[in-house]
Amino acid sequence: MSKTLLSAPLATLEQGDDFIRRHLGPCANELPAMLAAIGVDSLDTLIDQTVPAGIRLPAPLALGEPVPEHMALANLKAIAGKNVLKKSLIGMGYYDTITPKVILRNVMENPGWYTAYTPYQAEIAQGRLEALLNFQQMVIDLTGLELANASLLDEATAAAEAMAMARRISKVKSQAFFVDEATFPQTLDVVRTRADYFGFELIVGPAAEAASHEVFGALLQYPNERGEVTDISGVIAGLKTKAAVVAVASDLMALVLLKSPGELGADIVLGSAQRFGVPLGFGGPHAAFFATREAHVRSMPGRIIGVSKDSRGKTALRMSLQTREQHIRREKANSNICTSQVLLANMAGMYAVYHGPEGLRTIAARIHRLAAMLAEGLQQASFALTSNTFFDTLQVATGSKTAAIYTAAQAAGYNLRHVDGKALGISLDEKTTQADIAALLQAFGATADVAALDTTVAARGGNLPETLLRGDAILSHPVFNTHHTEHEMLRYLKRLQNRDLALDHSMISLGSCTMKLNATSEMIPVTWPEFADIHPFAPADQTTGYLEMIDGLAAQLRAITGFDAICMQPNSGAQGEYAGLVTIRRYHTSRGDHHRTICLIPKSAHGTNPATAQMCGMDVVVVNCDDSGNVDLADLKAKAEQHADKLAALMITYPSTHGVFEEAIREICATVHQYGGQVYMDGANMNAQVGLTSPATIGADVSHMNLHKTFCIPHGGGGPGMGPIGLKAHLAPFMADHVVAATGSEDRPNAGQGAVSAAQFGSASILPISWMYITMMGARGLKNATEVAILNANYVAGQLSTHYPVLYTGSQGRVAHECILDIRPIKAATGISEVDIAKRLMDYGFHAPTMSFPVAGTIMVEPTESEDKGELDRFIAAMISIRHEIQAIEDGRIPADNNPLKNAPHTQADFIGDWDRPYTRSEAVFPLSWVADNKFWPTVNRIDDVYGDRNLFCSCVPMDELAN
Repeated sequence: MSKTLLSAPLATLEQGDDFIRRHLGPCANELPAMLAAIGVDSLDTLIDQTVPAGIRLPAPLALGEPVPEHMALANLKAIAGKNVLKKSLIGMGYYDTITPKVILRNVMENPGWYTAYTPYQAEIAQGRLEALLNFQQMVIDLTGLELANASLLDEATAAAEAMAMARRISKVKSQAFFVDEATFPQTLDVVRTRADYFGFELIVGPAAEAASHEVFGALLQYPNERGEVTDISGVIAGLKTKAAVVAVASDLMALVLLKSPGELGADIVLGSAQRFGVPLGFGGPHAAFFATREAHVRSMPGRIIGVSKDSRGKTALRMSLQTREQHIRREKANSNICTSQVLLANMAGMYAVYHGPEGLRTIAARIHRLAAMLAEGLQQASFALTSNTFFDTLQVATGSKTAAIYTAAQAAGYNLRHVDGKALGISLDEKTTQADIAALLQAFGATADVAALDTTVAARGGNLPETLLRGDAILSHPVFNTHHTEHEMLRYLKRLQNRDLALDHSMISLGSCTMKLNATSEMIPVTWPEFADIHPFAPADQTTGYLEMIDGLAAQLRAITGFDAICMQPNSGAQGEYAGLVTIRRYHTSRGDHHRTICLIPKSAHGTNPATAQMCGMDVVVVNCDDSGNVDLADLKAKAEQHADKLAALMITYPSTHGVFEEAIREICATVHQYGGQVYMDGANMNAQVGLTSPATIGADVSHMNLHKTFCIPHGGGGPGMGPIGLKAHLAPFMADHVVAATGSEDRPNAGQGAVSAAQFGSASILPISWMYITMMGARGLKNATEVAILNANYVAGQLSTHYPVLYTGSQGRVAHECILDIRPIKAATGISEVDIAKRLMDYGFHAPTMSFPVAGTIMVEPTESEDKGELDRFIAAMISIRHEIQAIEDGRIPADNNPLKNAPHTQADFIGDWDRPYTRSEAVFPLSWVADNKFWPTVNRIDDVYGDRNLFCSCVPMDELAN
């Protein structure tokens, strides 16, 4: 062998495609057995039997050859090096921060945290559920309200959600909503977009005038975009006398020192938690916070973590009130939100845990002290400030000196906010130093004794109004007052991590979720300072590296999808759906077709589809599916013709949510086009398309891409995600732009269009993950990944089909990249449900597949291309073993109400406690021999969902209850 290698061509030894075999699970010598097991002789034969010939790509993707990991990293490092790192004091909701290294290494860079999924299976997610409960408690304390959710996507979209929530709970008949003119401009931009399609009138004006209008709700900013800290309680009271719902956008760091908006009378409080230890990242990802009064809980968007009990009576955590969510309520849901920002919320919550209340007060007081010192120095130099009451932001009247001062500050290494030709803004942060104050004053042409400024400011106690200083306790729960040394924090994080099952333990076969490998090389660039420390509104000549990387990724996605344009702004899949439908609405409006508001959606669609259509002012018409799970073509044609004059769009997922490639897909698209509609393709299942077909080839006009599925951004336990959209040329002029920072060149076709996210490129700092993945895989690797994803799904389906019916297959008996197993006959015969199987899989060390979607009483399995045959065989063995346990119930050998499934999951408390069950302890916790080799122990037994919703408690658990 060694002699053969010594004689091999150098090209063979270079291993240019080495990453492909690192990414793909099955190795070359496993493929023949897998192919033989499903009755085909090659991958090509399998693909021919699975993917309709009429939609296959005629040529390979125009992406070039794979690039080795070390070379791809070096190439990206060179691109990142083109960014210019200055101290950005631009503010506007984005502030530099110090991420504690114990959190950076052990949460943000830790696959035990970032490869987990949304905690639907709560028994094996107690760690991040506790972390999220900490986040909620932090938000509750700082906002002064009774209830908080587990994060939203960003501050601007949170404000838009607040507006929609206000409409849901307000009794006022007016359709007008007031926005404080001193709200961040990007927030106003997003709110304006959302209001347009809800049919709301937006009134923008001074906060003091809010109560003079008849409105159903209002949005105020505290402190406002000019940095002013004023008492808004009178404005709030005036609005509430007219029954308006009041939302306040605020700043968590400022609220450490200031009276809470809840105390001032607000109904909803929102903002960004970014400055609690989350890097700037050119705009994201960052966790937005959202709090309200308990009376409004059922109208609140997003996920809420709550406290319940398990079957032993032990305190356990879970996601509460899930019946509010889009996958259940569809077009009647509170929001289309699917992904939030769990990883970033956990970081922000841990920042508060690590620093505690005194640490946070010290940080906030220091920031304010430095801002007050700078203000004093500027005023001594005869510069006027917009306000003398502020927390961290100054707006300085600079008149004719504006350009010169701005340039001098840049030369000294500082980015200031260019408000207009007569004023500059300066926002200080955790990283600001006394030396920075001296340098900034010098840029303004002022000289001052910084120590003397400090003495002057300290003597008067700063520049916050005494009447607005916080008087109540914050963060008094022991979790915020315990883990303040690094050892304590490290062990706390490890303790929580040990309670969660993530991809670093075993396969997570969630259908429609694509839990594939998040390779280390893909993750490393995210925390490079060149990407992590860039403000989203930094001058364009400082962000050329970012723009080159984003343009490069857009070019890759155009090649993969066949579309003419890419909009990189949506920061989740649901946001991508929204951005796509908004684009369609704008397109129809530009042609005078305001009346086109009918959206056809197959019955099998994910709940985000109808929820999104409703948000865009569309009327949903449901299209039936036939007995084979395909769109009922006759029903589609009849409804398209019936609504021809009003038809706006069809939303369709491909391959379908039933896990098959529908052969009539091109005819479906042609029918919609025939009647004047546009085709929106949901990109949830694009992992089965790449390199074999494409949305544009199939006939779609616009589609979103879940970069957190197909293109390897990790799920983070429930976020972050990215959902850019691809568009055909005729729709490109209508995709989102941005009011603060342009999304392209001056001649971009979409100039002036309203934004859908707070930052111009959404969560830009995680885009390098997808850039790395595509670059390292190349055209050949991406196609191979799709083929193996389809192989793995068919292998699992084939091995399990004699034990569990596979509900839907294509015309040649094949599934796409996932398969649906029908549990309904088992439930009818034994009472064992898909939930029982899901909980029992935990005892085998596996996360359950997707339950009851898209068909109630089923489970949907998506193994992805990253799982090897050994892991697939272990999962298959677990499922077959569970089927044998069910058979024992059917045969009467074990009671239907006292068996390993109904009692699952089993904990260490079960194993060591009293035992009177009709099966052994070993059968309970070590059901197959290999389970003991890598045993995952759930820390709680089965959680009582009903108890949790009936006894809603969504803040940190009192210590005496935990002790019991």
